[in-house]
Amino acid sequence: MADIFDVIADGTRRDILRLLLDRSSAGERGTSVSHIVTELGASQPTVSKHLKVLRDAHLVSVREEGQHRYYSLSAAPLDEVDDWLVPFLDGDGGEAGEGLAVALPDSAAHAAEVVGRAAASAKHAFENAFKRLPGR
Repeated sequence: MADIFDVIADGTRRDILRLLLDRSSAGERGTSVSHIVTELGASQPTVSKHLKVLRDAHLVSVREEGQHRYYSLSAAPLDEVDDWLVPFLDGDGGEAGEGLAVALPDSAAHAAEVVGRAAASAKHAFENAFKRLPGR
């Protein structure tokens, strides 16, 4: 299996993961390849290549219905990324992490998470809209 950091280093794969997360949050049971192609403005072969890498890393699962394939996010492998990042964020990682963590009340931590997710979604939507502008 490829190193998870190598897998998520690619911007197109991160875009696919974000799209699948957004659709899952909206209650979708899977996203078709054609929908991913349309949303990202990428070619079908490119999307299929990236989906294979994501499947091999167990970051997505696929459900087949006839000739159609529906992809869903499988976020569990991203725990490895969390495990690696936490020491840098909680101040226990030595000098590099000192001062980065701030203890927040649960309500504030939840609000920060919601704002962060909203900002990431807005950034993703903006970048995709920008890619679709004529002359780009």
